[in-house]
Formats: sequence, C-alpha cells, structure tokens
Amino acid sequence: MGDAARLWIVVAALSGAISVVVGAFAAHGLDLRTEAGLKARDWLQTGSHYQMFHALAMLGVCALAGMEMLNVRLAVVALWLFLAGSVLFPGALYSLSFGGPRWFGAVAPIGGLAFIAGWVFLAIAAFKRPIS
Repeated sequence: MGDAARLWIVVAALSGAISVVVGAFAAHGLDLRTEAGLKARDWLQTGSHYQMFHALAMLGVCALAGMEMLNVRLAVVALWLFLAGSVLFPGALYSLSFGGPRWFGAVAPIGGLAFIAGWVFLAIAAFKRPIS
C-alpha cells in the first residue's frame, strides 16, 4: 500500500482524535441536569465509541495489508467503507446532539450499513489474500 497506507494512517489518527474530543465534550461539556443534555451525551458517546473502534480498525487493516495478510484491493474497499461509516453514523448522532434536523437520524443506519459492509469486505480480503 505504501504512500496510500500513510494517508490512511493519517485519516485513522484524525478520526481517533475527533472521537476523543467528542467523547470528552460528552463527559464534560453538557448540562446533564436536563433530559436533553442526557440524550445528547448518549448520542455523542455512542458516536464517539463507534468512530474510535473504526479508527482502530482502519489502522489494523493498514497493518494487515502491509504484512500481506489481506487482498489489498479488497482491503482498500473495507477502508473506504469504514471511513464512510465513520462520517455518516457518528456524524448523524453528533448532529442530532447539537439540535440538527431530525432527518439526520435516517442517515445513521446508512453509516451502520457501511460499517457492516466494511467488516464483510475485511473478511473477504483475508480469505482472498495472496498465497505465499
């Protein structure tokens, strides 16, 4: 993967950083004396957790592809799906927590499907890895 892997590592690291910032805000930046604050905290924490898990998954895919344990083309598809899921699923929850339009709630399942598809493509990439 070479230079492409380096770019994916940067993307994963920035995604991880964003998830920590959002998680910290959820823990310390909301008025938790209100029901709206509690709901916002739950949405932010859920989005933050999923974003972090998939930032780590992107790093894992890069490492496994670098060790030639994955079919690189399929691994790249998994990376793109993890990135799409990391934008759509947490992004929808983050938007809702900050008072965004309720229709953003319909975007979250699309991000969830991208996460699921990413894991499926990762499994296929491992199955179809180059034979050494």
